[in-house]
Amino acid sequence: MKTKYIVYTILVLLLAVFVGYRFNKNKANKASFGAGRGSGGPASILTVNGIITKAENFSNSLSIAGTIEANEQVDIRSEISGLVTSIQFNEGSNVSKGKVLLKINDLELQAQLSQALTKQKLAQETEYRAGKLLEKEAISKEEYDIALSEFRSLQSQTQLIRAQLSKTLIRAPFSGKIGLRTISAGEYITPSSNIARLVSTDPVKILFSIPEKYAGTIKLNTKISFTVAGTNSTYTGSVYAIEPGIDMSTRTLQLKAKTSNSKGDLLPGSFAKIELPLNNINNAILIPTESIIPVLQGKKVYISSNGKAKEVMVETGTRTEKSVLIVSGLSIGDTVLTTGIMSLKNELPVKVKVTN
Repeated sequence: MKTKYIVYTILVLLLAVFVGYRFNKNKANKASFGAGRGSGGPASILTVNGIITKAENFSNSLSIAGTIEANEQVDIRSEISGLVTSIQFNEGSNVSKGKVLLKINDLELQAQLSQALTKQKLAQETEYRAGKLLEKEAISKEEYDIALSEFRSLQSQTQLIRAQLSKTLIRAPFSGKIGLRTISAGEYITPSSNIARLVSTDPVKILFSIPEKYAGTIKLNTKISFTVAGTNSTYTGSVYAIEPGIDMSTRTLQLKAKTSNSKGDLLPGSFAKIELPLNNINNAILIPTESIIPVLQGKKVYISSNGKAKEVMVETGTRTEKSVLIVSGLSIGDTVLTTGIMSLKNELPVKVKVTN
């Protein structure tokens, strides 16, 4: 029983100590923040930091992600099926437009061409003799037309075979760098066979999208700057193409820019971090981000007016790392309070320490 009474006594003492601590703590908080009034006395003055708004030049820009694309890119394929007799390019090398990359076996087509040329020559001679006979009225006009039609038909057949023969030589459609090949000499290929990829990377294109609310601010030839992973260099380019409509699924507008890549350090498929300038605002008002208070009706700040805190509703624009652009609600020369935000109330006396 004695032990039980001792435990109860200790618990009562601990409870009394806790109550006393909380009472003193609350009293200290009231004294430091001046949240309450004395008996009939004025409110305590709260010391806070603040800044005086001034006119600044603000370069409004948008940070977005983009993708580096080749200026031209194509998968080399054959238009006809056949056996590869020779490969005339080195993987990873630069090739010029029109260079022969691949040769397909054409023996059968050459034989067909020879036969067609023989028939064409015979038909040409027949048409010539028929023409002479027609001049002497030895044959009818209908007989001559038949000979002429046969000659022209064989001419068309010869042209068709020549066209097929030209397809046995696969040429580079533009100048660029050719990638790794997927076929070997002696392999039978079809139009679905991928031979290699040819890319042109000087210049390169940068594909990116912007939110639709900025669509009206971007024009052709707008300059951009961007960086890519693996290098500290900053590159520049200019917008050369704008999609004519907004993507309904993403509510964004697609754009493309171009930049020189003479050194070849910009690789297609790379991620680009883009800085897109929107406009330059003169006499802009910027305030620290921490001074903005979100409320149900929008956003507000506190300013100092005649030694008292005054609540002001504001409309904000672009947000940077440390500041927010004020579109409306503040004037140049206002003193915006930046500390003690959660303790401020309208008409609360304040003492402001102005900071830079």
